[in-house]
Amino acid sequence: MSNLFSHCEFLISAYKTSQLPPDEGMEIAFAGRSNSGKSTTINALTNHKGLAKVSKTPGRTQLFNCFQFQPNMRLVDLPGYGYAKVPAKMKKHWDKEIDSYLMNRQSLIGVVIIMDIRHPMKKFDEQMLTWAHQSGLHSHVLLNKADKLNNNDIKKTLMQVNQQIKQYSQSTTCQVFSALRRQGTAELSQILTPWFTASENEHP
Repeated sequence: MSNLFSHCEFLISAYKTSQLPPDEGMEIAFAGRSNSGKSTTINALTNHKGLAKVSKTPGRTQLFNCFQFQPNMRLVDLPGYGYAKVPAKMKKHWDKEIDSYLMNRQSLIGVVIIMDIRHPMKKFDEQMLTWAHQSGLHSHVLLNKADKLNNNDIKKTLMQVNQQIKQYSQSTTCQVFSALRRQGTAELSQILTPWFTASENEHP
């Protein structure tokens, strides 16, 4: 099966929402805590090892990093929740900019919420699920770092998280994922691809 995202290229990094590409077309955002593995996930999905810069230090994604795979179709890597070891002034800036992005970005059609499968459904994750549901956006939960758990614990956590998700949204999907081993990338691609095709009439 062909991967819609395999021709993805880096587009731009933005410190402020005003520096983002023109608000037209369609884009989905990748959100998650600083150590959830957002950049590695994007690299796995696009099959480009070095596309999104990965750091061993959590919280290094402190810009909106935009990637384009077709004209006016984008993936956006958001700064991680928690902003590990970031000064208060910087944290305030990102709170403001991310809030502005989520509330005002017309081209945003959905959000992928990435969680460490060992520590899922933290406060920020729950807030993101609530926001996505209230905004009528597509949403999908990735339980990343599945390589860190055995199969029994993976199944147990997946079941628990699916039950928790239903408290916030009936339409949110969820899957197990390992960006490190690139497990679950085909399933992720199959889930995200229809978001763009289904939204084409709404976002010319």
